[in-house]
Amino acid sequence: MNNRFAYWGYILALIGGILIIVFGLLGLIGNSLGSVFSPAGYYLSGAMYSIVAIIIGVICVIGSKSVGILVWAIVLLVLGIVSGGIGGVLVILGALLGLVSIFVKS
Repeated sequence: MNNRFAYWGYILALIGGILIIVFGLLGLIGNSLGSVFSPAGYYLSGAMYSIVAIIIGVICVIGSKSVGILVWAIVLLVLGIVSGGIGGVLVILGALLGLVSIFVKS
């Protein structure tokens, strides 16, 4: 990752993925506000949303290393939109920075 945009996209996607995992774990323990603000949380309820959020968070943490690759940037963008919340916003911003780094390569 020799590009600054890709590096900052990696940092944002990593932090966002960690937050998604934390909110998913909190949702398993008790009620979480993340499910209220998420499109996935609207259709899924309780523990199912929490399990889906943890899976999405793990995929975001793993994919954050490859945010400078077009396919992973698009996958992270979609996962950020689906997960919602502050973690999802950070993943979306990281994916957008990854896309910028792809299209601005010099």
